[in-house]
Formats: sequence, C-alpha cells, structure tokens
Amino acid sequence: MNLSKLVSVARGDAPADLVLKNAKIVNTFVGIIEEGNIAIVGDRIAGIGNYTKARRVIDLKGIYVAPALINGHVHIESSMLHPASYAQAVVPRGTTTVVTDLHEIANVAGPRGLQFATEWAKRLPLDMFLMVPSCVPATDMETSGATLTASDVRKALKLPNVLGLGEMMNFPGVIAGNRQVTDKIVAAKDRVIDGHAPSVTGKQLNAYLAAGIRSDHESTSVEEAREKLRRGMYLMIREGSSSKNLSELLPLVTDKTYRRCFFVTDDRTCTDLLLQGDMDAVVKRAIRLGLEPVRAVQLATINTAEYFRLYDRGAIAPGYIANLITTADLSQLEVEMVFYKGQLIAKNGEFLLPSVEITEGDLTDTVHIKPFDIEALRLTTNEESFPVIEIVPEQITTKKRVERVKKQDSSVIPDLEKDILKLVVVERHRATGNIGRGLVKGFGLKQGALASSIAHDSHNIIAVGTNDYDIFVAIKEIERMHGGLAVCAQGKKLASLPLPIAGLLSPEPLATVVNRFSNLEKTAASLGNLPPAPFTLLSFLALPVIPELRLTDKGLVDVLEFRLIE
Repeated sequence: MNLSKLVSVARGDAPADLVLKNAKIVNTFVGIIEEGNIAIVGDRIAGIGNYTKARRVIDLKGIYVAPALINGHVHIESSMLHPASYAQAVVPRGTTTVVTDLHEIANVAGPRGLQFATEWAKRLPLDMFLMVPSCVPATDMETSGATLTASDVRKALKLPNVLGLGEMMNFPGVIAGNRQVTDKIVAAKDRVIDGHAPSVTGKQLNAYLAAGIRSDHESTSVEEAREKLRRGMYLMIREGSSSKNLSELLPLVTDKTYRRCFFVTDDRTCTDLLLQGDMDAVVKRAIRLGLEPVRAVQLATINTAEYFRLYDRGAIAPGYIANLITTADLSQLEVEMVFYKGQLIAKNGEFLLPSVEITEGDLTDTVHIKPFDIEALRLTTNEESFPVIEIVPEQITTKKRVERVKKQDSSVIPDLEKDILKLVVVERHRATGNIGRGLVKGFGLKQGALASSIAHDSHNIIAVGTNDYDIFVAIKEIERMHGGLAVCAQGKKLASLPLPIAGLLSPEPLATVVNRFSNLEKTAASLGNLPPAPFTLLSFLALPVIPELRLTDKGLVDVLEFRLIE
C-alpha cells in the first residue's frame, strides 16, 4: 500500500485508481444507507464523497454497494473441495474472507495438513485466516492421524494470518481444568479463543468462560443462546448444511444484542455452495425471516470482523480494504459484482480471473486399515436391550436411547421395522485394527449401506447399513479409493466419490464434485427414506463432543458423561 498516494487521493489532490460512482453505500457502522462515490487506490478505500477523478470509473447507477461478506467459522474441508475449488464456489457469491478452523485436515495430517491449505490460500483471491485447531484429537476416546500439543499450538500461533485458537471442543476438559487442555488456552492468551459448548449452562458455563473463551456456535435453543449472551459470549448463529439454527435463534437479535451476534456456516456441502450459496444464502434467509437488510449485512461483515480484531474490513470507509459487493436489491442480495482488494474479480456469479491449476500435494496416502474380515463387524451382547444413537432432525445433536434389540443367536442385527441400523467405525490412520460397533435410529435405510472417510473429527471410516455384507463392501470401497464416499447394495458398489486428499478433499473442479456428489445422494435416497444431507449427518455420528451418544473406533461414547460405554 502506497500510504502517501492513498492520503493524496483521499484529500482529492490525486486521481484514484477506481471510482465506483452513484452508489447506495451500506454503512455498517451506524446501520444506514448513504449515497455517493467510492474512491479506491490499490487495495484500499481512499474515501467516500464527491470523487470523480480516476483512471477508471464504474457508474453503478444507484445500486447498492456493501462490504464483502465474512464467514466467521467454517471448516472448508466439509465442502470436500480443494481450496482452489472452494474459492471458486464462495467468492462469486460475495464471500472474500473466511476464518477457518482446519481441524479436519489437521486430525488426519497434522501440520502438513495446515500447510497444504494455507499455502494454497496465498494463491487465491480469498483471504483465509486460520484459527489453530485446539483439539487434535478432539478427545482420547478416538484415534486420530495426528496430535497437536500445546507446544505445537504455540508455534502455529506465530504463523502469518493466524488469529487465535480454534473452537475448544473438549469442554469437559476445560471445565475440569485438564492440564493438557488448559496449557493450549494459556498458549493463546490475549488472542481470540473460539468456543464449542453444546448444552453447557449454569456454573459449568461460568467455568468454561472463566478460561477466556469468548464465542459459541453450538446453541440450538433460544434459552441456551440467551444465557451465553448474558454471560459475555459472542453468539455465532449457524446455518449450515445439517445444523440449521438461524430460525430458532434469530429472535435474539435485537437493538441491544446485535453487536454480539454474527452469522457462520460451520459446515456446508459443495452442492449447497453451488446451488444455494454461502454467506449470501444465510443473509438472504435472515432477511426472509424478518431481519432488516442492513442489520443482516452487519451480522455478516463488521460484527464478525470486530470479534476477530480484523479492523481493516467489514465496512466501507477510508483506509479499509476494498473488498466489496454490489446488488440491485439489498433485500434479495443477489450479488452482481465482487471486488477483492480493489479489483473486479467476479460478475454475475462468474469468475473473471483465470482458473488455478489444481494439484493434490502429498496428502494422498492417508488410509491405512489393518486387514479384517466380515466377522469383525459382528455386534454381540448377552443383554436384551442396547444403547442406540437416535438422530435429531436437522441437528447434529443426538439422543441416547436404550432399546430392546433384534438378535440372531448372540449377535445384534438391524431392525428395519424400528429403523434401527448397524453403525461401524473403522480406524484408518495407524492400522490399529480398532473397530467400533453400534446402532443408530432414524437414518431411514431400507437396504444397502453408506460409508465415508469423513467422520468428525478424527476422520476414521464410518459406515451405516442394513446388513454386515454391504457395510463390509462399502468400507472396502473407501479403502480402494484412498478415501471418499460410497453407496453399496446387494454386495455391489452403486455410486462413489473419491476423496484422495487426506480422505477429505477432491482434486476435481467444483462442478464435477457437485455432479458426483449429487448422484451419490440420489443413489443413497433410492435405498430408503433418508434424512436430508445423509453423508453430512453420517459424518457427525462419530463426533464425541456433541451430545448425547456417539460411536468412535474405540466404541460407544456417552458424551454427557464423557466416557466410553463398556
């Protein structure tokens, strides 16, 4: 940035590089619409007012200009897209800044995974800021591919574009004062520390916040979110592919609370990114639900920027980065033009920049399974009843049920009449031979099996099915592809999506990944009455930090008691 030139243009003494003329400017500082011209020099805004001298002038003819959108909490790996394809999906939709916790790829490959993503980010027209993963692994009740210690966190916090410590999912460890957990929090002292505290209330919430954690995206009810706001937490209002909390929590956004609230997606599939959008889709839905449009933009821009101490973005003002979007109708927010650091880079949903050649890097050999036969999938018990994971519609939380189960000899088998299916998690990082076996209710399969190497957060192989044979075939297909998603029935593969990069990402272009994923979901849907986004839902059934019951490679986890069930 040439500061002398910037100031000279701001004074009106020198021509700008670009003037956006006749704009309706969304002022996120005070929540109003102004009219005027925007003068831009290099990557910065010089001023707002009667600026006319410029090397280039774009007459906006009275349409709106708003700050480009900021996603304050996203795991880009959940899109299954290479970072270059991810940028192609979100930037034309108006998102030019993301704050990402790369704990998915870090749980597979540790620092190598972080380096892969951050090196790619340098080549893209997208500002990617990193929150250092705090839970690699998330707990000791699962097997991950890597471990990040407090010392590793301390080193990572010194890297460029690192803002702080990512969501502290081990909330029982924080509350109990676990030394390994608190050492990571101490390492991030005076930095932003994100939270993850589902259903944590009362004195336990006080204890969690006393550690210095300041945000949460796991609230699913107004009562839970209200308490967290009152105790000083910033409320990340999540609207992702499987967890949709916007309609429930939006009534909490008032004149008194809105500066402590902002929108995030957390996890969003490639299909949703392409067909529905990214942060723009969240803002549009908030407006449809009754939120005033300028306020909706504030919750996707300046509120997020100020929480993360990114004081150079989130608003249209002198000295701010010229990351901007235009739209003819603010209440509809159909993004027309996207400016990144003063350059027009997308128009009407299309990139104006040449595409970046995608390479896989060195993360394509991460699936290592100890050989096993189909007998290893048997679930045996001498009891008539057994713990069952019950799915909660449109949420990633589950219920713990104890159900009378169907048995064949001493083996528990799926009960399709009661919609109780077999769930299996196979360790895939260290070839330990660990296999977790359990039951899930509410998945809706009537035949066949689904399997995936995306299984938050340690990303072992998870499979759900109506019989052991199809489950076995599906798991073997994941192994053959070195990671991915598969649908099998009657002993045959029906559809698959290879994800060879860390078992999480595809090197294919956005449209190709979406087409294959759409075919996969359609094929899965043909096997029963499945819930929306079944593979996303399946991926969370192994996450032992979301209540109430989960399955890892080490067995069933009672999350509320934070222990493995014998």
